[in-house]
Amino acid sequence: MTYKIGEKKDGKLIVNFELNAAEWETEVEKAYQKNKGKYKLDGFRQGKIPRKVLEKTYGEFLFYEDALNIVCDNSFFDFIEKEKDVQAVAYPDISVKKLDKTGVEFVATITLLPEVELGAYTGLDIEKTKVSVTEKEVTEKLKNLQEKQARFVDVTGRAAKNGDLINLDFAGSVNGTAFEGGTAKDYELELGSHSFIAGFEEQLVGMKIDEEKDVNVTFPETYHVKELAGKPAVFACKLLSIREKQMPEIDDKFAADVSEFSTLEELKKDTKAKLTEEKQAAADRELENKLVEKVCENAKVEVPEVMVTTQISRAVEDMKRSLAAQGMSYEMYLAYMGMTDEKFRESRKADTEKQIKTSLVLGELVKKEGIKAEEADIAAKISELAEKMKKSEKELKKSMSESQKEVIENNIISDKVIKLLKEKNNIK
Repeated sequence: MTYKIGEKKDGKLIVNFELNAAEWETEVEKAYQKNKGKYKLDGFRQGKIPRKVLEKTYGEFLFYEDALNIVCDNSFFDFIEKEKDVQAVAYPDISVKKLDKTGVEFVATITLLPEVELGAYTGLDIEKTKVSVTEKEVTEKLKNLQEKQARFVDVTGRAAKNGDLINLDFAGSVNGTAFEGGTAKDYELELGSHSFIAGFEEQLVGMKIDEEKDVNVTFPETYHVKELAGKPAVFACKLLSIREKQMPEIDDKFAADVSEFSTLEELKKDTKAKLTEEKQAAADRELENKLVEKVCENAKVEVPEVMVTTQISRAVEDMKRSLAAQGMSYEMYLAYMGMTDEKFRESRKADTEKQIKTSLVLGELVKKEGIKAEEADIAAKISELAEKMKKSEKELKKSMSESQKEVIENNIISDKVIKLLKEKNNIK
């Protein structure tokens, strides 16, 4: 195989590949050996049919397509291995110029990693959010703790109201026919939680124990079960029990029950400190994002569309696997969201392009500043992880995969980039 590097234009490189007759014959023979077991002919054992017989029966170009695919793959990857300066971002577009017994010629149009022109990334004025915690926020946090300590007590003699925990039997039907998943016995439901179809819980408010009632609702148009989407349904309900939520008083006893402190004042002080710490961490993350966004805004780079579509496709495949683990298909998810695959991919384009640009710009910044993950940095990070995981460093190193080591190195480099940006810009 020989190749000739051609024109480089608009972020793409043209490369001409050529195989002579002998090289092409070798590849066609490989394709025959790979595929011969698929064919059956009277008078021959499967997998033992001579190549000439198969080509005479099915056509002389029978193995050309498979051979060409192999040739294109091997040629491209061999080229990338030899030409270290060529950084391709995707598999090339292939155009065949010649394909016969005398050999093969094809043109590969390779999309290259785009060049990044860094703008100003030092001396920038960046504003950091000032952190403060109000008494109202402390009170809200304590109310959340109070909610977690709530208990439910059986009540009789009154109707159900929002906030109650009820148990009920129900049987749902559409046009008089029961549907799968629409029936339950002794089902527990907190009224006002909005965990059912809109309008369902509201119609249970005011019911008394042992009372029966038909609840009329309409499934949303975007409901994940297509057969029920947009359909009116009737649920025959019977209220079995009512439990009332009782909240503890927020006082010294409450503080002692939910924390290591003996007084409410101490708990409030600790709560305020923790909220301040959380807000400070959030403000730091916001500052880091502002710095990175400003640096990217000042840089110039054209993100190839193929990089965007490739990354979206990877994200979709990851999503399919994640949804499958939860018992839902990608198609079902799209139906629930009221989207098509095309619309979903389109909705991800802007964010994906931004992510790629950020990665390219920061990569160029790392290169320009000579930022690296030194051995001492890696050793320190592994030591830190080992301590957290309660393992010896030797044990942790032995169990780590190459990809995990790469993640550690990338995290170290990212931390150094942020540190550099914080040091070299004006944070107000």
